[in-house]
Amino acid sequence: MILHYYFARRFLKVFLGMLMIFFLFVSLLDLVDQLRRFDASVTFGQVLTLTLLNTPQALYQMLPLVMILASIALFLSLARSSELVVSRASGRSGLASLIAPAMVAAVIGAVSVGMGNPIVAATSKRFSDLAERYDNGGNNVLSIGADGLWLRQGDDTGQTVIRAARTNPEATALNDVSFVAYAPNGGPVRRIEAAEARLEPGAWILHDAKSWPLHPGVNPETAAYRLETLLVPSTLTQDNIRDRFGNPSAVSIWDLSGFIGDLERAGFSARRHQVWLQMELARPLFLVALVLVGAGFTMRHSRLGRTGISVLAAIMLGFGLYYIRNFAQIMGENGQISPYLAAWAPPVAALLLALGLILHMEDG
Repeated sequence: MILHYYFARRFLKVFLGMLMIFFLFVSLLDLVDQLRRFDASVTFGQVLTLTLLNTPQALYQMLPLVMILASIALFLSLARSSELVVSRASGRSGLASLIAPAMVAAVIGAVSVGMGNPIVAATSKRFSDLAERYDNGGNNVLSIGADGLWLRQGDDTGQTVIRAARTNPEATALNDVSFVAYAPNGGPVRRIEAAEARLEPGAWILHDAKSWPLHPGVNPETAAYRLETLLVPSTLTQDNIRDRFGNPSAVSIWDLSGFIGDLERAGFSARRHQVWLQMELARPLFLVALVLVGAGFTMRHSRLGRTGISVLAAIMLGFGLYYIRNFAQIMGENGQISPYLAAWAPPVAALLLALGLILHMEDG
């Protein structure tokens, strides 16, 4: 038990050190990128805030790389100090020495999903909102809830709030839609209801629409009028509408199931979010597999030589497993395989491959 605790503490220390190195590296790169993106109207403090908000998302995506590098660093250190040799001489197999690092990796994976995922979702959403505000004043916003789809568009002439009961998967056609236009000073000036609204370049085309003016001293119902077709200028495009809700990482895993239901009720395809949910649930297993992969190549004693080749092989295999996992995610999002198969098959296959490699190195 004491030896397990020792290995676990060593691995956690190496992992945290590696994570800090990546945090500093990613932060500096993102800071330079944000400084190039914005002009002089955005202060350095605002750019630094954007960098700190964007770094957790990048670091979260790089967690598998950090895990396998930490595993390689730990077992190289243990091999060079002959601690693994002593452990084997005491009657403990090499596979038993992996229990503590594997358990630490599983705990890190569970914490990253349960706590890190909501933090990344909140910081990435805040980053997107601030970046859009600095770019164009933050005029375009999208929200999906149980009561339908909500959009906000705006320009120098004012803001318009849009609510629709349903939409098509391409987010270009809204059904049972209402528009409420606001003047630049914030007061409502016009309300429109339509059976359908279709997004075209630069405008919404409304069919079977009814418009109510909302000016002081005017009876809205008396002054209302109907039109078969009505044109409402818009700054929205299909791409920026889908980008607002298309990134599943912007939704906390604890809210993702409800968000998937809201998407389906609104008429959107939720397959991408379903795949992301399963991928997040399978993340701890994948991190454990990467630890075993790193250990399988670097547990041999350093006097046997070929350490550099072993480290390179471990890193290359880790990258290969990571890209296979991403490829399976893409196939799941495209509907070629089920979300469960896309999420769970790569981690299970990686775990079995790593166990086979370790057993071969130990007993083969």
